[in-house]
Amino acid sequence: MNIRDEAVLRELNLHPLWVRRNMPVAEPPHVGRLAATQDIAPAVMPAMAAAPAVSTEQSLPVTERVDWDTLKAQVHDCTACKLRAGCIQTVFGVGDEQADWLFVGEGPGADEDERGEPFVGQAGKLLDNMLAAIKLKRGQNVYIANIVKCRPPNNRTPEADEIATCLPYLQQQIALIQPKLIVALGKTAATSLLGREATLGSFRGSVHDYRGTPLIVTYHPSYLLRSPSEKAKAWQDLLFAVQRMSA
Repeated sequence: MNIRDEAVLRELNLHPLWVRRNMPVAEPPHVGRLAATQDIAPAVMPAMAAAPAVSTEQSLPVTERVDWDTLKAQVHDCTACKLRAGCIQTVFGVGDEQADWLFVGEGPGADEDERGEPFVGQAGKLLDNMLAAIKLKRGQNVYIANIVKCRPPNNRTPEADEIATCLPYLQQQIALIQPKLIVALGKTAATSLLGREATLGSFRGSVHDYRGTPLIVTYHPSYLLRSPSEKAKAWQDLLFAVQRMSA
């Protein structure tokens, strides 16, 4: 294991890891040295072996498609809900506009509101490490966006009317990107995209359907910063996402 891989595992609370001798461990394809060198505990890997059935939740309709420039202008000028009056700027999204991977969070925080880019604070650092752990990198075959484009006051959860107003912008982004896989970061992202209420635990571990695109749910990095003991579960979800992408 090189120094960078070890640092990533430490950030995810997954180092040092131990594997019981003489126990075969299934390896998901294309995970890289982190899996190939048996850095993944045997309790994690068997859970990835059987791909669950795809569910068929209904998603919200997408409005008439526009191009990127038009959509960015619409978001920049949007004053359709009360969030815009309380933030510095809208936070559109960032990354490869033809990415296979789309990661969707809840909404901008203070750092994101100031810089105009999603996931740039401590949660963003953790997300970058999560991406690195599965050999991905921000901006390279990865796009990152949020359910709402403006920061809610005091980083509260967006309200239902705010989500309903802003969600069509994200739906347009998804239609333009046409990702092969969506990873919903946290319950708000999952319930908003899938159009139904459920616990995060019940969402995890299954492949859901967003208008024909597979969607997998894991924890929001901000939650993982508050609850580092859950990072191992997030690692399971990432391996599951890699497995699904490689299927």
